[in-house]
Amino acid sequence: MKLRYFFFGICLVAFLSCKKDKTSVKQTTETPITRDLSEIKKDGKLKVLIAYSGTSYFLYRGRPMGYEYELLEHLAEHLDLELEIIISNDLDELLTSLKAGDADLVAYGLAITNDRKKLAAFTDYLYVTEQVLVQKKPVNWRKMTLDDIKKSIVQNPLELIGDTVSVRKNTSYYKRLRNLSTEMGGEIIIDTLQGNLSTAEIIKMVVDGKIKYTIADKNLATINASYFPILDTGVPVSFSQRIAWAVRPNATELLDATNSWIRDFKRKAEYNVLYNKYFKNKRRFKKRVKSEFYSINTNEISPYDDIIKKNSETIGWDWRLIAALIYQESRFENEASAWSGAEGLMQMMPGTAEDLRVTDRLNPNENIRGGVTYLKQLHDGHADINDSIERIKFTLAAYNCGYFHVKDAQKLAELNGLNPQVWDNHVAEMILALTYPKNYVRKEIKYGYVNGLEPFNYVNDIFERYNHYIKFIKE
Repeated sequence: MKLRYFFFGICLVAFLSCKKDKTSVKQTTETPITRDLSEIKKDGKLKVLIAYSGTSYFLYRGRPMGYEYELLEHLAEHLDLELEIIISNDLDELLTSLKAGDADLVAYGLAITNDRKKLAAFTDYLYVTEQVLVQKKPVNWRKMTLDDIKKSIVQNPLELIGDTVSVRKNTSYYKRLRNLSTEMGGEIIIDTLQGNLSTAEIIKMVVDGKIKYTIADKNLATINASYFPILDTGVPVSFSQRIAWAVRPNATELLDATNSWIRDFKRKAEYNVLYNKYFKNKRRFKKRVKSEFYSINTNEISPYDDIIKKNSETIGWDWRLIAALIYQESRFENEASAWSGAEGLMQMMPGTAEDLRVTDRLNPNENIRGGVTYLKQLHDGHADINDSIERIKFTLAAYNCGYFHVKDAQKLAELNGLNPQVWDNHVAEMILALTYPKNYVRKEIKYGYVNGLEPFNYVNDIFERYNHYIKFIKE
């Protein structure tokens, strides 16, 4: 910043007298981002801008879920890329952020409009919907006849003339209200809301009486109305619209690859199952919305958060990382047991429990206290690893397959010219190699065979889940 003002000071006269130079600087600053699929492949990550909402991307009972999120998992697997989720803080700025290079893809239910096509290239549509008016029935609607309910609410968009409807500004809803005013020859007053509000949150504002009306896509409005039956979503205000994702106009390789995948995936039964799961299954939606462990409602991961937080002080780790491990072990099911004899939330073995004086492995307090104590022992056993994140990865691997198998993998890394203090692409590869006789029968290897795929995936899965947790759950 200081350098910029220094430059401004010594060049003020020239700057003011030479508009061509100013234009030239602006053009340089706005050079289009050219990152396409070939560059993304080199990077190994598909960066996706997504909305935090009850249908797109959320956390439920420790598991990341959402229509867009699950589709993206399939797409990333198809493209052989790591998925990097970026949550948008302002839904009105999705396409602006895309243009700026903050992400490669916007995975949010955007209606394809001519105005938006000037800013981005849209994929093949994912589904077709229409916009509907979201309004509240009278408080005593259950005691009223259907005809009386209809008489008390808007039944035709013409009735909105002179009234106020609340929507975010940079949405197809806003544009549709403007067009409706023109078509009907009377003004609908548009109350513009903040860009950080999701459609579901705005619908809830209607329920709470904070706003009178809003507009939403029918599938979103209908699924929310299944939980809030006081809502009426039966008045259409638009024709059918195609809903799609967006990429930068010059990302033609990514667009072609994504479209090819969409066409193939939509032909599979799994696509309809996924759509129904989030937009038509009213029972599952109601169950999520009522849950204390639905991240839209609360800042909780599991019923055991307080116990995890307390015991995390023992090892000095972020409690959300330990929660990610516990989900991996038991899905937070306290009665979980394995063929090996492991039991409880952290799947403690009988011998380990005895060593740590855990008398009841199905007692959440005892199990988590003992499990974290064991983690600390393994963590202390890797004190020679200086990098804190690497040390955690080695600790997690040891928790899964055993401390000495990890030590064998470190030894094998040395023998193969790899770094024994780095997990990814070094010791992790050697833990996989210990699956094969040519490696585990070597005289330098003391503890023999290990199913290396388990600890390899275990570490990756826990860190991936942890990255989701820190997006949703604030300290």
